[in-house]
Amino acid sequence: MKIGILGIQGAYAAHAAILRKLQLQAVTVLYPEDLEQIEALIIPGGESTVLTKFFGFRLHYEDIRAFAERKPVFGTCAGLILMGHGVEDTRVRQLNILDVSVIRNAYGRQTESFETEVTGSLNPPFQAVFIRAPRIRSVGPDIRVLASLEGQPVWVENDKHMACAFHPELTGDTRIHAYFIEKIRKNHGIPVTEHH
Repeated sequence: MKIGILGIQGAYAAHAAILRKLQLQAVTVLYPEDLEQIEALIIPGGESTVLTKFFGFRLHYEDIRAFAERKPVFGTCAGLILMGHGVEDTRVRQLNILDVSVIRNAYGRQTESFETEVTGSLNPPFQAVFIRAPRIRSVGPDIRVLASLEGQPVWVENDKHMACAFHPELTGDTRIHAYFIEKIRKNHGIPVTEHH
């Protein structure tokens, strides 16, 4: 199975490394035709304003939205911002494919980045790296919260899509990506090797 990673900026190489650990093929997505060969898309962290500028140059918002109607999307950090809604910065155009209201950079500046243990749907707990991370202000009725930090959701999903406020690709722990692979299998009926 081929999993696409939006290759504009951010830690897309780290996401690819996690997918390789799971014995999956990563495809760097830069053009609309790249979307045709993948079963799911990861939108990595980066700068949401820069990502907004990129859309319309090669890929368009309509390309990603049309893909998201059919197949799963997983966003991390800036990817969460783009997937949600409610950001007040007019430089950011959101896809509105996940019913979560998001605040940019709510966990502080780059120098205030931190790593912490988070409990949630995974056992044992996992380490989460927060870098200029967004905060989820509210969630819609179809959203399931998979993990929280100090009462705030940091990992959420609906039936098809998933997003994290943190960077799961930076710790080497494959479990969150493996969870996403299971979502793909459930949504598309594709045989996937079980990973533990």
